[in-house]
Amino acid sequence: MEVRWVPYSAGLLATGALALLLGALLTPTGEAAETLQVVEESGGRWLLACVMYLFASFSLTLGLPAAYLLMRRRSPRFGLLAVGVFAIGTIALCGYAMLLVFYRALVLTDALAGPVDDVTGDVGIAVFLGILLGSFYLGELLLAIAAAWEPAVPRWVSVVMVLHVLSAVVVPFAPESVQNVPSVLLAAGLCGIAVAANEVSQRPVALSR
Repeated sequence: MEVRWVPYSAGLLATGALALLLGALLTPTGEAAETLQVVEESGGRWLLACVMYLFASFSLTLGLPAAYLLMRRRSPRFGLLAVGVFAIGTIALCGYAMLLVFYRALVLTDALAGPVDDVTGDVGIAVFLGILLGSFYLGELLLAIAAAWEPAVPRWVSVVMVLHVLSAVVVPFAPESVQNVPSVLLAAGLCGIAVAANEVSQRPVALSR
């Protein structure tokens, strides 16, 4: 089986994870007033976060084939399900980046007729964000389970990914100083999968089973 492309795909998976982490660090995690202040006074930071999310969307999506090639050795159907669900989230991440650009345009042109909550509470946006977050977290949880079945993946990878999924409930109530910690867990877990896929790709016989 031809596996020469796997290191490139694994590299994109790791790069996308780091880009997603950087985007999360650049995005304000405080109240709506702080978000507006960043958009108005630090436009470069906001646009860089959008670029990072966009880049992460492409990189993670192109990196998932390496993850599937790794997961399918022990659980081909479950691995395909995990990668497929997570892919919906990574593709939707591109739309999220464009949504942030649109939001900035509304702020700079004074097109917001009401409070910020009126925009974020829009039904269409709420449904899109629900699909994005739901598929992303569910796909990550399925990936963590599939990774736990694969001996080539270190056990800590599944642990940190599950912790990131569980943090979705805790983070809204956590201090602002630690709200970016879950993003570090996600980046570490995806990088762990990328490294494992790259290492296994050096063993063509194992991949071809």
